[in-house]
Amino acid sequence: MKKKLLLGIGVLLAVLAALFGRDLVGLYYLLDHIETTTKAYEAEGAWPQVADACTGCHGANGSSLHQRYPSLAGQPAAYLTAQLHSFANGQRSFPNMEPLAKTLSEDEITRLADYFARQPAIENHGFQPDPALREKGEKLVAAGACAACHGATLMGQAQFPRLAGQGVDYLQAQLDAFAEGRRTDPTGSMKAVTANLSPEDRKALSHYLAALAPAAK
Repeated sequence: MKKKLLLGIGVLLAVLAALFGRDLVGLYYLLDHIETTTKAYEAEGAWPQVADACTGCHGANGSSLHQRYPSLAGQPAAYLTAQLHSFANGQRSFPNMEPLAKTLSEDEITRLADYFARQPAIENHGFQPDPALREKGEKLVAAGACAACHGATLMGQAQFPRLAGQGVDYLQAQLDAFAEGRRTDPTGSMKAVTANLSPEDRKALSHYLAALAPAAK
């Protein structure tokens, strides 16, 4: 009787594995993913975290999936800190950012900047550049000595932001804002750089930079 029972259980398990094996494996991987991501989230502190407010526009871990909103992942902490201060005191204007920045304490700004600076930057897979514009943009980057401020791989350094792999619409909007005097930077270098760029030049720069794969730090 015992042998028959064990045999029956074995057959039942075999049938269940045949019918639902793929689903069970999928469930296992889903649960493992949830556990892994939960641990990674909790390593940054208890829920809710300050960075949660940024996800809607800037994407998970600061990697934006929208060409209009910048990726924060891999940005220098000094740059992020300076921009949050600029939004908070009205030196830089954007409807979503100003009220949010004003609610942040100095400690929260520091923690946000540090968090996003530690996140790995990923490629801008949602954008396909125009080949001619990309080639022209590469030449403009070299001629404009962008690496002198933004680093050899254009990943940013100190108060200068990461440009590689940013959203094309965001890049062009910022270049236009600098050229038209609607945005400034402390060094004045961006005003000088964009002063002699045509709208087509700024578009070409945006195409090249958006398609540039971020280098590992």
